[in-house]
Amino acid sequence: MCWEHVVWVALLFAGETEAAKASGQPETKVDLAQVERVIERVDRECRQRGVPMIGPQKARRLAELVRQKKPELVVEAGTAIGYSGLWIARELKALGRGKLITIEINPRIAQEAEANFREAGLADVVEVRIGDARKICKEIQQPVDFLFLDCGYANYMPCLEGIESRLRPGAVIVADNAGIGASGMADYLKYVRQKFQSRTEWFDLDLPWAKRDAMEISIVPEK
Repeated sequence: MCWEHVVWVALLFAGETEAAKASGQPETKVDLAQVERVIERVDRECRQRGVPMIGPQKARRLAELVRQKKPELVVEAGTAIGYSGLWIARELKALGRGKLITIEINPRIAQEAEANFREAGLADVVEVRIGDARKICKEIQQPVDFLFLDCGYANYMPCLEGIESRLRPGAVIVADNAGIGASGMADYLKYVRQKFQSRTEWFDLDLPWAKRDAMEISIVPEK
């Protein structure tokens, strides 16, 4: 773990603790060292095994967006072994509110992700659902504040269509791989750029399979 990253994490959660004190809300205990150990191990495993993940550069931005939004419900399409879910769940745990529903089609991989969430002490804010994200997105009936799409590129639009009616005004939608996967999700990108306030954010990466990529960040209009 680099010293710069340790300082960033410490300052992040020190700020959350002070905010909780100022608001009179009870502090939520997060074992930062344990969560960080699990994130670093999962990061290494993804690189070694070729398991798709967003990497720390995009993960920091994703965590920042979750922290700013303070969502009651986050839905993630594409769990893999839980890398991005760990970053999201850590934010929810620190905020003392919210839940993550994360969807994985492969039962074996989903079990591995669940084990990682338990090891990190985050299982109480995460529900792993196994199945086709296009179908499960239709089944989620609760209002959704934050949607993270990181599955097959052609599935982005069906996932959004399936859950769009439950997206709260002001909900944040983040689509990963909007750079390297742009052609595969062209229908999705066209739709969100026409309908929502949407922007493309680019990142320099250190991943074996990509050195530069983007996330498309869209905001559902307030009514």
